Amino acid sequence: MSLISNIPSPCYVLYEEKLRRNLELIKSVKDRAGVEIIMAFKAFSLWKAFPIVKEYIQFSTASSLNEALLTVEEMGSKAHTFAPVYTDAEFDYIAACSSHITFNSIAQYEKYRTRTRGVSCGLRVNPEFSVVETDLYNPCVAGSRLGVKRETLGAELPEGIEGLHVHCLCESSAADTAALIKRVEELYGCYFDKIKWINFGGGHLMTRKGYDVELLVNSLIEFRQRHPNLQVILEPGSAFAWQTGTLVATVQDIVENDGIKTAMLDVSFACHMPDCLEMPYKPAIEGATDPVEGKPTYRMGGNSCLSGDYVGSWSFDEPLKVGDRVVFEDMAHYTTVKTTMFNGVTHPSMVLVYSNGQMDLLRKFTYQDYKKRMS
Repeated sequence: MSLISNIPSPCYVLYEEKLRRNLELIKSVKDRAGVEIIMAFKAFSLWKAFPIVKEYIQFSTASSLNEALLTVEEMGSKAHTFAPVYTDAEFDYIAACSSHITFNSIAQYEKYRTRTRGVSCGLRVNPEFSVVETDLYNPCVAGSRLGVKRETLGAELPEGIEGLHVHCLCESSAADTAALIKRVEELYGCYFDKIKWINFGGGHLMTRKGYDVELLVNSLIEFRQRHPNLQVILEPGSAFAWQTGTLVATVQDIVENDGIKTAMLDVSFACHMPDCLEMPYKPAIEGATDPVEGKPTYRMGGNSCLSGDYVGSWSFDEPLKVGDRVVFEDMAHYTTVKTTMFNGVTHPSMVLVYSNGQMDLLRKFTYQDYKKRMS
């Protein structure tokens, strides 16, 4: 019996061997370039896998009080925190959980600066540079609410600011990182002798096949040689979990209208793979290809009542039938962190497959989870 047939459906599956492969590469970049690389919880926060992560990377970035608390509790370290806005009710707790706090505006920094004792404070800047084509994911889109533009800053940074934070990339290349570094130096280099650290944010997809790791390492080394007083920080998210997991689903029905066959699944794109609709993008399916004339071809349909809960189409070697497993590839990053319980549809379980082939059912969701969510 195959491994997939032993996994409950629906289910997210994380593979230890693949996760370690990514972690080894990330640690190699960190060590060779002499920079700090921390993990962004916004992309991957499956904390039961953190004991594996901590063997390679010890620090993380948080975007909220909950993520900061998770950093302290499950990573055993304080967070590098950035949130677009902080609130009075949460800020002191965030500060207690953070080694670094980045502020999105000068006004927010001035409001909370006296409550940051022992924390290194930074300012997020907007270099008006981005290669991100989808506006939803572009922090430098016209009118962006994220980061302070150079024209807003004076000759000096606000007193007490020790770092600058830039986040402009999304699943980007090493060449994009090199271009970003150049842009930031041009705009903000005048402040570099007054600060202690610079954070080049996330979006550095160094674990993707074909990524120019050597260019990334050399770009970082050269930057550090030009600015030896600065600690350089990167906070990728997707790179950690890239191609490390799948989402296992089962065909429950096949419907046909207007010549289109749709395989109705026990998972939802809207609830369990939201980036497929937001980006949008078409995920890969094991054993399937883009449509091929003459082959059995199906659209994949989700099980929520949202009319647009579908993506497609794929061709298979053999016709699909009820009960067949459909395995969506690369479903570890920006999936479990963004799922919803819309419609109360069954939430996928979570399984960790160890390198020795053994499986650990990390979580199985029940009605009580849904009921608590709605209380």
